[in-house]
Amino acid sequence: MAVYTVVTAEALTDLLKRYNVGTLVSAKGIAEGVENTNYLVDTTEGRFILTLYEKRVNEAELPFFLSLTDHLADRGLAVPRAIADRDGLQLQNVAGRPACLIQFLPGFSVSEPTPAQAHAAGTALGDMHSALAGFAGQRPNALGLADWHTLAGRCGSDLDGIAPGLGQRVADELDWLDRHWPRDLATSVIHADLFPDNVLMRGDTVGGIIDFYFACTEVRAWDVAVTHAAWSFDHDGRGYRAEIGDAIIAGYRTVHGLTANEEAAFPALARGACLRFLLTRAWDWLNTPADALVTRKDPLAFLRRLDHYAAQ
Repeated sequence: MAVYTVVTAEALTDLLKRYNVGTLVSAKGIAEGVENTNYLVDTTEGRFILTLYEKRVNEAELPFFLSLTDHLADRGLAVPRAIADRDGLQLQNVAGRPACLIQFLPGFSVSEPTPAQAHAAGTALGDMHSALAGFAGQRPNALGLADWHTLAGRCGSDLDGIAPGLGQRVADELDWLDRHWPRDLATSVIHADLFPDNVLMRGDTVGGIIDFYFACTEVRAWDVAVTHAAWSFDHDGRGYRAEIGDAIIAGYRTVHGLTANEEAAFPALARGACLRFLLTRAWDWLNTPADALVTRKDPLAFLRRLDHYAAQ
């Protein structure tokens, strides 16, 4: 989440007139994240999130994301729906951007998860994968292995400005992944970005899963690897917390499980997860506009995670 596009009070007031959600009380931009513009909106009838989809999100793919969250919510998962207006439309245009008014789910994102919270997140991921078994939608992964090559090329020698030798380290890892990436594992639609800030906790219980805008059809176990890499380290990636990593896997196994082939491929999947986020963070680090209300994230936090998995 972030703020790239300014929405005036007048524009927001006009938007809310299309809905049965009351009138505007207040709105505040949300600075966390890097993908879309988000506002926390309070009305006389409740609290909502207004999301404006920025350039990285393909407008033609928005129906996929909306049908995905509807599918999961219909099956009882704590996932926020995009609200339909009086004409039944979920997708709007606000300040020149495609936009949705989305249900607000209460809860908090943890910065230092406990094993119990990590176990709950792993369980929620398994529940999601089970529910997605019946989902008919498909979306290619726009940030898969071939795209990591492309992104590394676009970053080019600027990678060494982030850390000396980073460009060669990335090239070596891409070569290793080309040779070891699993090609025969089960695929499904996955979340692909289940970081702690995309899981809303209520104590030790998951109160909501948000931000599905990287969801895609991909190796299912890669979703577990992404979650493991995102949750199991100190914020800067320097310290691995085995009790958290173990709890993620244990929670997932309680409701879904991993095959022997998925377990064998897990180190490669985790290395791929780390490289994916290293490269997208590097690109954002190098290209985020100076005036954007957004917090850039350290690419090297995922280089350190990558080094951990590579040493296993």
